[in-house]
Amino acid sequence: MREKLNSNPMAQVAIVGVLLVLVGIFVMSSMGKGGSSEGESEETTAVSSVEAAIPTEAGSATSLPAVSTGAGAPQPVPRPVAAAFASDDTVVLLFVRSGGIDDAMVAKALPRLRSLPGVATFVVPASKIAHYAAIAQGANVNRVPALVVLRPKRLDHGIPTASVQYGYQSPESVEQAVIDAGYHGRTIPYHP
Repeated sequence: MREKLNSNPMAQVAIVGVLLVLVGIFVMSSMGKGGSSEGESEETTAVSSVEAAIPTEAGSATSLPAVSTGAGAPQPVPRPVAAAFASDDTVVLLFVRSGGIDDAMVAKALPRLRSLPGVATFVVPASKIAHYAAIAQGANVNRVPALVVLRPKRLDHGIPTASVQYGYQSPESVEQAVIDAGYHGRTIPYHP
């Protein structure tokens, strides 16, 4: 059968035509599913009012949406975290699961950050992540351990911007994530 397809150009054209028709049907059937309900329109407006970037890879920066008010809005972050951000510190949140081996190893790397000036660290059990929903949802945290690093307020004109790294992180990579968050300068694209 394969040899007949390879040697017969008419059979090849017929198969390509059938595939194109199937793709057209798929595209046409999925076009009508893009509407939103009334409840979603307020949330969409709140998120679109802030320049929110979707992370393309682990550790890339994401602008966090503004904390909105009203029904269903996440509660404000705890005062120590808000105070650290307001004082222009680099805020490091480590969301961990109690009993996780890699979670405990990453938590052991955080004391190394005390030697860096202007860094505030917080270890948050996964059971308390709802208290940090404004950050966790905005940064799209979806598993633990998650190392979330918020850039200092002055570097992004007051708009909270965070990077997220998942899984085991060595002490060096944790420190590098904090150093990267505090970098302010020109970046040069990498082209292999």
